[in-house]
Amino acid sequence: MNSPKHVAIIMDGNGRWGLKKKKSRNYGHKRGLETVEKIINAAIKKNIEYLTLFVFSTENWRRPIKEINYLQSLLSTYLDKEINNLIKRDIKIRVIGKLNPFSTSLNKKLKKVESLTKFNKRIQINMALNYGSRQEILNAIKKIKKKSIPVNEKNIEKYLYTNGIPDPEILIRTGNTKRISNFLTWQLIYTEIFFEKKMWPDFTKEDFYSIIKKFQKINRNFGGLNDRS
Repeated sequence: MNSPKHVAIIMDGNGRWGLKKKKSRNYGHKRGLETVEKIINAAIKKNIEYLTLFVFSTENWRRPIKEINYLQSLLSTYLDKEINNLIKRDIKIRVIGKLNPFSTSLNKKLKKVESLTKFNKRIQINMALNYGSRQEILNAIKKIKKKSIPVNEKNIEKYLYTNGIPDPEILIRTGNTKRISNFLTWQLIYTEIFFEKKMWPDFTKEDFYSIIKKFQKINRNFGGLNDRS
């Protein structure tokens, strides 16, 4: 069966889930982090090599400052708590996006976890932080022009944040929203997309396995013809 190497996820619906539970949006974000752990374990079980998580977009800065600060604090606490576990479980962390707007403290922690896990091999978790696909492509083109080399697909890919990472075979978006929201636009040209009605805190490992199973039944032709055509 054609097992995917790379799964990308837009983890949508945390805030709405928290409000639906008559609590806060931040409560939803906290519960969403628990789902992240479950899906990382599920991906490891399925021998997924790369898991890319849309953690914070360039558009998320439009949210209330209290929510932004909470999200940074939640990530910072997670890194403090889980760094030894990540190393022990042979999990590699790579950050994609522009980190300058985040606090100095969070930047240091992210760089530290990348450094300490860079030789780990069981799975690579790509954390998309302050990530926007248009920004990524423009940034790549600026670097190419600065080096005075040809603007072509090969060179653009070389200077994307995802350089060295295969394109995702699967994109999952939870939260009953059907768009890609400036996420991996270049990389998704042949990705199979699964939109899920469930909000992210309700998404389970069984849901994840079900999507993998559906993917394995797809005859992927990449613009060509299959044997039945």
